[in-house]
Amino acid sequence: MYSLLFRLVLARFDPEFAHHAGMVVVRVLGVAPFSWIARALTRPSPGDEVTALGLTFPTPFGIAAGFDKNAVGVRGLSALGLGHVEVGTITALPQPGNPRPRLFRLIPDRAVVNRMGFNNAGAEAAEKRLWKLRRRRPSAVIGVNIGKSRVVAVEDATADYVASAVRLAPLADYLAINVSSPNTPGLRGLQAVETLAPLLRAVKAAAGSTPLLVKIAPDLPDDEVTAIARLAVEEQLDGLIATNTTIARDGLVTDPAKVAAAGDGGLSGAPLKQRSLEVLRLVRAAVPADFCVISVGGVETGAEVRERLAAGATLVQGYTAFLYRGPLWARQIRAGLRRG
Repeated sequence: MYSLLFRLVLARFDPEFAHHAGMVVVRVLGVAPFSWIARALTRPSPGDEVTALGLTFPTPFGIAAGFDKNAVGVRGLSALGLGHVEVGTITALPQPGNPRPRLFRLIPDRAVVNRMGFNNAGAEAAEKRLWKLRRRRPSAVIGVNIGKSRVVAVEDATADYVASAVRLAPLADYLAINVSSPNTPGLRGLQAVETLAPLLRAVKAAAGSTPLLVKIAPDLPDDEVTAIARLAVEEQLDGLIATNTTIARDGLVTDPAKVAAAGDGGLSGAPLKQRSLEVLRLVRAAVPADFCVISVGGVETGAEVRERLAAGATLVQGYTAFLYRGPLWARQIRAGLRRG
């Protein structure tokens, strides 16, 4: 039903407009009585639970950062059966992001190109929303993904991340440092070990007892992936998220003219599957067994979630396939996991 609706209706709309319209529906599903109906259809069973980061996740599958940038849809996403919702990326300062259009579908590849540029209302606004969420106690675990404010120079990035961490860590179940988006100039340079180490150290001190993870890019060479994974362990982080979107365009079946018209930005969706799986295996080989590794990139089915878990993922996230699968995607994932 949803796939037909997508082909006939949703695919005709501007992708960013369609996303905002979808978020309206998600927010409605977070309010009774609609939330009761959604939970009845999607509620995970007790056997789906995963313990990680000192937390109990209702299911190993959650939504990646980027879907709910301002922490406005957590209750609805929780009602749809997602075990955790990673909100953001949130920056210390509010910012509008890059000029539109900045979101493009590559439908034959079941992929998306985005150059959103961390558009969000800022850490202060997120802090207020998270306070309200905490009072309502959604069933999903809430992760908070933080990034560098665009107007802040790269050399001042640490203080900028710390400012967000001080506000948001007390309200987060876990905090994720995003140094891997391709859409903020200079950001990926922070992944260099000599630059990353003091940043991780400072944010960990600011985060206090809140579990801290770092999110890396799939475009790093294998040796750098391993080096960052080992660094995360050395700096006593609680986990690592692999991976963000890619700047590569290899192997796409979409008309090259359409790919070129989309321009720069991060590619997500099915084409990222293989590299994301490779990075997961590299990370898992470099860290202790009890170190949390969240795998994200190209995941669409329950079988693919099982594959990530078998390859060493503690938890798995998705995003792009929500656009192609619709609001019952988490239910489909759950059914696929049980068939395994």
